[in-house]
This record gives sequence, C-alpha cells and structure tokens, in this order.
Amino acid sequence: MSAISIMSSISPMSFDPKSHLADLLRTALASVAPGQQIADIVIERPRDPSHGDFASNLAMQLARELKANPRQIAERLVHELPVSGWVDKAEVAGAGFINFRLAAAAKTQVVKEVLVRGPDYGKRLAASPADKRPKMQVEFVSANPTGPMHVGHGRGAAFGASLACLLTYAGNDVCREYYVNDAGRQMDILAVSTWLRYLDLHGEKVPFPPNCYQGDYVKDMAEQIRGAHGERYVHPAAAVLACVPPLNGDDGDADAHLDGLIAAAKDLLGEEWHYIHQHALSEQLADGREDLEEYGVHFDCWFSERSLFDTGMVDKAVAELEKRGHIYVQNGAKWFRSTDFGDEKDRVVQRDNGLYTYFASDIAYHANKFERGFEKVIDVWGADHHGYIARVKGALKALGHDPDRLVVVLVQFVSLFRNGAKASMSTRSGEYVTLRELRDEVGNDACRFFYLLRKQDQSLDFDLDLAKSQSNDNPVYYVQYAHARVCSVLQQWDGEVKSLVDTNLAPLASERELALCARLREFPDMIEAAARDYAPHSLAFYLRDLAADFHAWYNAERVLVDDAAVKNARLALAVAVRRVIANGLHILGVTAPEHM
Repeated sequence: MSAISIMSSISPMSFDPKSHLADLLRTALASVAPGQQIADIVIERPRDPSHGDFASNLAMQLARELKANPRQIAERLVHELPVSGWVDKAEVAGAGFINFRLAAAAKTQVVKEVLVRGPDYGKRLAASPADKRPKMQVEFVSANPTGPMHVGHGRGAAFGASLACLLTYAGNDVCREYYVNDAGRQMDILAVSTWLRYLDLHGEKVPFPPNCYQGDYVKDMAEQIRGAHGERYVHPAAAVLACVPPLNGDDGDADAHLDGLIAAAKDLLGEEWHYIHQHALSEQLADGREDLEEYGVHFDCWFSERSLFDTGMVDKAVAELEKRGHIYVQNGAKWFRSTDFGDEKDRVVQRDNGLYTYFASDIAYHANKFERGFEKVIDVWGADHHGYIARVKGALKALGHDPDRLVVVLVQFVSLFRNGAKASMSTRSGEYVTLRELRDEVGNDACRFFYLLRKQDQSLDFDLDLAKSQSNDNPVYYVQYAHARVCSVLQQWDGEVKSLVDTNLAPLASERELALCARLREFPDMIEAAARDYAPHSLAFYLRDLAADFHAWYNAERVLVDDAAVKNARLALAVAVRRVIANGLHILGVTAPEHM
C-alpha cells in the first residue's frame, strides 16, 4: 500500500467499511488514472469468506476505458492504496478482483455502533431531503368480510405486515391499507344467508342453498338480530320462494336460485334490507379487525369499496377510459380493450343491466391510490389472482399512469401438517382452518415466524408439532432463546448496560467473536436488500444465522469471566447481538422474550 494515510480522523461511529474502502480505491484511482471518474465503486461481500471481508470489481469496470488487463489494473490499484488502520490486507484475486481483509478493530467497532443506535440500528436515515425514499402503500389481506380469517389470510397478513415494517425501516414513508369489499354480490350472499337463518329461527323453513355461507357464525348473527329485533324481519317462506327459480338438485341453476333469493329479500324487506346487510358486514369486519389486531397486524387505512360508488369514482374512471378510446359497447355491455395492454381477452366493466363489475371498481380503486400521492403501490394477493395482474396494470396504463409503479406480490397457499401428515383440524365453519384456531394452537410468534420461513411465492408446509416444540429445531424458539440467554447473563452480571458503550473492544479477538461482529455488520445491508426485493423471509433467515453464530460462541466461551476487560468486551458483544435480534424480531412482528 501507499504510505499515504487516510485513517487519521475517522471516528469509529462514522466508520462504514464499504464507504471507507470505496474512498481508498478512489484515491488509488487518482494515482493510477488521473482524471478517470467512477461514479459508483461497488464493494460487496465475497460469497466465500476465505476470500476476505469485502471485494471490488473496480479493475474490471476500468478495463475497457484504460485498454488494459483487469488483473494488471488491480495490481496497480492495490499498490497505490493509501495506508489504513482499518484494513489489514488487500490482494488481487482471480481475473482482477481486489479482496480486502479488515483489521480486527474495524470489525469490532460495529458493537459500539449497535449499542449507541439501539432500536435505530439498521434503519436508513435520509441524509438530505433529496435522499428521501418514495411514499409507498402496501395493501394486504383485504379479505371479503364474509367470514373468519383462515390460515391463508394469516400468511398474507404476516407477509404484508412484515414487508411494510421492513420498507419503513429502509427509509420509506409507508401506509398500510386494507381494502374492504363491502359492495357487490358476496356481501349480498352473506346478508341473505343471515336472513335465511333468522327466518329458520322463527319457523319459516326456506331450504338453505349450498352456495350460501354455511358457517355457524352466520347462525350467530341471525341470533343477534332475533335478540335485538324479535320478529321484525320475518316474512312467510311461501312469500320468499314465490318468484325464486327452483333449485332441483343437479338440474337446478344454483346461481339463479341464489340471486332470486337475494332479489326476494330486497323486495320483501325494502329499506330494512340495509339493516340486515349492514349488521352482517359490521359483525364480520369487526371480527376480522379484532383477529388481526390480536395477531399484531395493524392498518393505517381501511378503504371502503362502497365509497368508490358513493363518490362517483367508478363512474369517473370508466368515463375517462371511454374518453380515451379504450371502451367499446357490445350486446349492451361496456368492455375495456384489455387485449391492447397484454391481457388474454377484453373485460366487461359495465353489464347490460347498468351494474358495474368488480373489475370496474378495482380500476377506480387503483387510480385513486395514485391520486392520493403514493409513488409506489404494492398489492399483496393470493396466488390464484395471478391472471388479474395484466388487466389491472393495463387499465392503469390506459388511464395515463405508469403501470410499473404498481407491484403485485403473490402469496402461495399453506398446508398444515401434524405428525408428518396433512392436518385436519376442526373448525367452526366446517370449511377451513381459521387463523384464530392456528394462533390458539401454536401462538402468534410461531405463526408470524413460520409463515416467513419460505419465500412468499412458494407453497408452505406448516409443521404444527415443530412450531409448538421448545427445541433448537424450532427456528423461532432458537432465535428467541438467543435473546433470552443474553438477558439471563445480564441478570447475573447486574451491571449497567449503558456503561458498556465505552468498553474497550480489543479483547474480542477470537475467530467466533470476529465472525459474530461481521454478522452484526451485515444487518443494515440485509435490511436494504430485503426491502428492495420485497423479501422479509431474508430477515428470518438472517436472524436464524445470527442466533446460530451466537449460540456457538456462547457455548464455546464464558462471558462472565474474572478478567474485567474480557468480561466487559464480551458483555458488550452479547448486548449488541440481543439488540439486533430484537430489532429484527420487531420487524417480523415477533416478541423478544427475556425469559424462556
């Protein structure tokens, strides 16, 4: 290295290995190729730790401009590198990579940074207004309020909530939104299901259609209405069925029969239909809110689909598409030219009876998101909605919006396993396993963590026995136990944690200690990468690796030794590990217990 020193005034708290190494290379480049500018010098961690702590491909970037062999350029750059007390060694490898090995002091200083920044360690703070990240919206769960949340909703909720928190940690202004599907046929079906159960309670026997909502929760709502209003909404079964198309087993038209029952209910009840409809909606929406709150999933905005119609936003969106020439009329219905934007077929937005389709309200809803000022919109959908992406993006483009500002993340299905076999759990609905049942069996923490143990676009086999076990094989227990272990050590020590900030870290010199420091240093970069890739599962993997490094060190070394300098240095390292685990678990919505 060159005798020029660049270390002198760098504070441990301001030391960023990547920035420091980039500065060293920039200084060397000024000697090797005066006037040559490289806007972004890439510094990355080698996949193989034996290659060093960091590596740069700068020489390969320069090869074409300098018309020289990359390896020769790399050798010249290494020769001109200024001396730095933070760098132990720099060497050329392969076709022209420059590998750096940091000094022990450069590795251990991260402990001090973690202790000082505490809950903010890993957070990205904007250096200036120009450095501010986009205003983002994450819309997730958005289940029809027609029944209890099920285990599929649980995975979407865990993913969406963790992603929103991760994006916030990475410096974005994030709004968490739930789209309430409170308009349309599904809510009508729930309302008529409730009314039919209510009639049954009063002895009016209308055959209950198989395509109505079957769960006991529907009977519960019928009981509530009877308790509050007695016979107020009773009509004879004969009157209900008078104009309803018959349902004759396999020969009957089930949908026509159900639509007939809905029409009869609206006709017989008149204005009072609104009460039945609103009661069913309110009960199920409140149940869903409560379930999600207990699960640790919170929303900033609950957006009503009905408001899109009440405020004229759907009318406005369809009119704008028509004005731009993207709508045509066929058989009395209005069609959006979706095939012009990559969809497999055109889509109806308004039926011949004047009623809008779900697609029409979805167009208005997504247009409204951008009108509210969100620069990036992330929709978390079930995997079965894959075919819907092209038409929504196409409609946004047709309205003049950039479709790339909408990101759709698909969440795959969940299967529950017990004793190695697919589980069959009893449910109140008789149709699916509810999120409450899963939470009651394994707990919130296991739910949240296990849902993130696979990338969201891969199907997940949820091992119920493993999730409940208190063993190192259970990843959430393993990570939480690392946090609790540090808490136990601190109780035995009985000192002031804040006193560890100024601890001399020089005694941290073993291979395990330096590897643990390196793992702590990865946390901010991991947050940045996981946020960029919309990949909270990466954080779950990181925490598992950090816990493994900690347990290996803890089992090999005593922390509370007689040597005060060594003891304090090791305590500082342990507290830094505890803090990073707590920060990571917070993002995932998992608790960090002090006792296990």
